[in-house]
Amino acid sequence: MNKLLWLALLLITLSSCSDPKQDNFTITALPVNAELKDNILEGPSVLNDPDRFIWGASVIKGDDGRYHMLYSTWECGDSIPPFSDSWVLYSKIAYAISDYPDRDFKFQKIVLQGRAAEGDSSAWDAQMAHNPHLQKFNGKYYLYYVGGKDPGLQAPVSPGEHVNLRNRVQQSQCIGVIEFASFDDLLNGNFTRSDKPLISPRTRVKPDNIVNPSPEGTEAKPDNIIAVNPSVVQRPSDGKYLLYFKGNLYEPHWKGVHGVAISDSPTGPFTATDAFVFDVRNDDGTLANGEDPFVWYHGQNKKFYSVLKDFTGRITSGKPGLAILESEDGIDWTKPEHSFFMKKQVILAGGDTLKVSNLERPQLLIDESGYPLVLYAACSVDAVGQKTDGSTFNIHIPLRSE
Repeated sequence: MNKLLWLALLLITLSSCSDPKQDNFTITALPVNAELKDNILEGPSVLNDPDRFIWGASVIKGDDGRYHMLYSTWECGDSIPPFSDSWVLYSKIAYAISDYPDRDFKFQKIVLQGRAAEGDSSAWDAQMAHNPHLQKFNGKYYLYYVGGKDPGLQAPVSPGEHVNLRNRVQQSQCIGVIEFASFDDLLNGNFTRSDKPLISPRTRVKPDNIVNPSPEGTEAKPDNIIAVNPSVVQRPSDGKYLLYFKGNLYEPHWKGVHGVAISDSPTGPFTATDAFVFDVRNDDGTLANGEDPFVWYHGQNKKFYSVLKDFTGRITSGKPGLAILESEDGIDWTKPEHSFFMKKQVILAGGDTLKVSNLERPQLLIDESGYPLVLYAACSVDAVGQKTDGSTFNIHIPLRSE
């Protein structure tokens, strides 16, 4: 087997080919050690908590040989709004650890929350901390995350007059980072936290119900209204750091689009380009709707790859689930011949295949050569939006290449 020819990460089955530049092996999602109980998965391959929502997780292998996870979590229950509102208002980032990459992660501590909890309600990330993305560069660890704050009630007759608390906070969301030398330091609060976001929206274009809109006629940038869901990779060709982010367009309804910002340092300053990345188009020429990209560089293939959630099926040829795109330079992305990565389903150790409503926030554990080992995904068996019971979880799916 020649692992240089791995581009078919997205395939469940691939026919062999004599051309050495074509894909001739498969990546298989292996069964997870979990069982369905009361409409939630439980077991070693799942991180859940009946008293809290659990969502996206990012994992890295530490210098100690153990696996360190940072994940989104927040309170649930009758006194808390449903999931679709509560993540915006209450999300925090917690730390868990395991001796294994795909099971037995144990909660340790909440390590990051909105700075209002520490007495600073004016900070850009005062309200919440969400969607962690963990990286290690040059011997230090970096946690990229989404934060936001309430800009307050808007003036009467202004375009934001009727925007409620939840949406005011969401419309303020930006990307920040903390830097730390070790996970012991992280646990003890010894980290450097950015006082200003790494990426903030440059445009605020929306037909109505918008806080602080851009002047009429402004052309929306990729970081329109929000800049969220970071994924960061270092480009080997020049050492630059590429930070991918999501913004929103309204054509006329909400649509997730993506851009990239570039820096000489993992802590910035980052300069956002005007280019839309992952720019698969609909038949009418508009951008397809997607979100949650995870980007990495494959050293042997000398290519960038991105796994992301495809809302419309435009990337995955109509199959709902996760898609994959590729790039030579990290800026210009193309849809490969086989662009489907994974269905919205989980194979259980008992042999059953469980279809799920939500399988998103994909984050991968990558080996030293650039091959994915484990997929970590935020998951819910049934629709997540109106949940109040904490029945969301993160699932850890081992992957095998053949």
